[in-house]
Amino acid sequence: MHIYLVGGAVRDQLLGLPVSERDYVVVGATPERMTELGYMPVGSDFPVFLHPESKEEYALARTERKNGHGYAGFDFFANPAVSLEEDLLRRDLTINAIAMDEAGDIFDPYGGQQDLANKVLRHVSAAFVEDPLRVLRVARFAAKLAPLGFSIAPETLALMRKLSESGELSFLKAERVYKELSRAIMCHRGEVFVEVLYQCGALKSLFPEIHALFGVPQRPEYHPEIDCGIHTLLSLRQACVAGYPLQVRFAALLHDLGKALTPKDVLPRHTNHEMRGVEPVTAVCQRLKVPKDMQQLAINTCRDHLLMHQLTTLRPITLLSLLKRLDYRRRPEQVLDFVRVCWCDATGRTGLELKPYPQADQLVALAETLRAVDIADLVAKYNGSALVEAIDAKLINTITYVKSQVWPKPPSAHAK
Repeated sequence: MHIYLVGGAVRDQLLGLPVSERDYVVVGATPERMTELGYMPVGSDFPVFLHPESKEEYALARTERKNGHGYAGFDFFANPAVSLEEDLLRRDLTINAIAMDEAGDIFDPYGGQQDLANKVLRHVSAAFVEDPLRVLRVARFAAKLAPLGFSIAPETLALMRKLSESGELSFLKAERVYKELSRAIMCHRGEVFVEVLYQCGALKSLFPEIHALFGVPQRPEYHPEIDCGIHTLLSLRQACVAGYPLQVRFAALLHDLGKALTPKDVLPRHTNHEMRGVEPVTAVCQRLKVPKDMQQLAINTCRDHLLMHQLTTLRPITLLSLLKRLDYRRRPEQVLDFVRVCWCDATGRTGLELKPYPQADQLVALAETLRAVDIADLVAKYNGSALVEAIDAKLINTITYVKSQVWPKPPSAHAK
């Protein structure tokens, strides 16, 4: 019985990256022997055990054979005769097919260390095309390792295209697609995940609403990058580089879906794309079964991001309506996330990455001001619809004062 550290833990250790979790493979053991040693079985499809103290995962060495569709369509064979080399052969990338024994010695039968040195993501074997999930995994690793200069080997990208064209991606469960997406866009270069999926044809199958943005033009005076798909990548990149939370990154990815539905005869203008985008944003969220809070933020930013850009020119009643839709009184964090997504949209444009965006601070401060408005006298005096009208009137007066005394005057329509 021999135990080896495998996969991402070895890869990240060799790259000098933090190791977040450790997985082990056990060669020459049986389930009965593992149980005798105090390991707790947890695997349903193949024998995986939890260490009695560390609770880390230990899987028996195994081989696999394709028996159906999707990433779950495999038969697994685990027995003491399966060698370390056979177990590593079934893995996706050479850099993930490196093992380390308890003495620290490296076992690298498929050239993973050389690919680490050359900064290449390369498949281990032709069996790569049997598992459609590997398209998403490779795209995620491309995002994770992009800051280190890694790229995908052309022959591996070709296999990813083959998988994307095979129809196998349609068998992936929505929950698994969302899990890979959410992990990928939390990388420092999360936009690379989307870019790779577009390059290999998987974006069209998995996220057709996002794929449809590529090739759609925008007015160059507002969007020097012109292409809506590129703008989406740049917006997501801003969210990732800024270190924003998952819900902000996800909303930045979806904020302009309506532009793919703009009638061709009005391009490159995109009048009313905000409202047009609510339906596809909702469809993506429901298909991926994202948390309700994330769905609400994505819809809010799709619908109202243009109002945010025009903040100083809005009427007080429009500003109040916007803040009410954001539930500013009970959920101040939603206002903050909303302005973050809008900042990503405003600066996710070629050459405008450092452009000031004072609207962000203005709306957050206005929400704080309105939450502090004392309405006790109104509550004592009114009730029902009369109370609502009285509170709104007081809030609108507050907004009017802030706009006139605190905010800078909007530029004249003739000052262009």
